[in-house]
Formats: sequence, structure tokens, C-alpha cells
Amino acid sequence: MTAPDPPSSRDRILEAARRLFHEQGFHATGISTILRESSANSGTLYHYFENKDALLVGVLEYYTRLLHPVVMGPVEQATGDGIERVFILLQNYRDGLASLDFRMGCPIGNLALEVADDHAAARDLIVRNFENWAANVHAWLESARDRLPFSTDLAAMSRFILTVMEGGMMQARAARDIAPMDQSIAHLRAYFDLLQTQAAAERTARGGNSPGDRS
Repeated sequence: MTAPDPPSSRDRILEAARRLFHEQGFHATGISTILRESSANSGTLYHYFENKDALLVGVLEYYTRLLHPVVMGPVEQATGDGIERVFILLQNYRDGLASLDFRMGCPIGNLALEVADDHAAARDLIVRNFENWAANVHAWLESARDRLPFSTDLAAMSRFILTVMEGGMMQARAARDIAPMDQSIAHLRAYFDLLQTQAAAERTARGGNSPGDRS
């Protein structure tokens, strides 16, 4: 078995910048720190990225590539149940926040607060990252469509789940207490329980058929 290829200089720079922007923030991170952490020289960095703003765009594009293999893929491997995937995902965010002693929240959410007002290209990529996240959750909910009321707007529900995650993490970080995140997840779980009860009642009223079934 051959060893994997080492990361390219560009990927080393992106990974160092991604980590530092998450730990310290975009504005607080200097180019010299990125160079040191990536073991790159300034000529190499500026060969790939015209300036720090271009590096920010590169990091946000990098996040779009990492979303499935790093965030969503492990959840999908853990269970085939679309609804349970939602709660495993939220628990992963919750556990990560607690393990880091509330120092770092969602990296995309952090950048949205810090740079979205001043960087149009970054703002567009932040929106795309959020949309991709919600689209993955939408696909999970679609796989569980028969366990949810027929009228459920799955796209809106996916965005609501994103809001629960971001809002819960932000409140937990501010309070340095995991309780707001736990409460957000618990209330979402209770809501899904109600939806599944409603869906079961709808199936019973239809004689056990799904909305698309024909008698």
C-alpha cells in the first residue's frame, strides 16, 4: 500500500490559514503566522494568493470541499436514519464546542460575523457554505419523508436546523455554558417527536398509505 501524497504547498497554506482563522479570527491572524504554521515562504503564498483577502476566499472555498468528507460523511457512516443523522450532527458540534472550552464555535458562523460586511466575495462563499450544509440536511430529511407530515417544508426545516445549531453554539459560547446548546437540541428533538406523531396519525387516517400511494 503506497503512502498518500503529501499535501501541496497551497493546501498546507490553506489548512494553516483555516485553523488560525478559526482559533484567532481573520483580522487577528497575520500573514507571518500563517507562513510559520504552514512552513511556507512569502513567495509561495503570494504565488497562490494575491493578498490576505484572496486567502480568505481560498479558505472558504476549501471549507466547501471539506464539508462532506469531514462533517457530513462521518455522520452518514454512523447511521442510515435521516432524522438521527440530524441529531448526531448537532451532538458533534455540541461535543466539539465543549471539548474546546467554548473557545471556538462554528468556523463559518465566526467568519460570517467577522467579515461578511466588508468582503462581498467572502460573503457569497459563506452563504454557499450555509446552503451546502442545509442541502445535506435536506437530503437526510428527504430520506425520512414518510415519517414527517406531508405538509412539512423540508427546505425550510433544514434552514431551521442550521439556525438551531448556529444559535445554540453562539449562546453557549457567550455564556461559557453548554446548557443553551443542549436546550436547543432537546427542543428540536421534542419538535421532531411531535412531527413524527403527527405523521403517524396521518398514515392511520389514510389507512396506512403514504401520500403518494394510490389505492
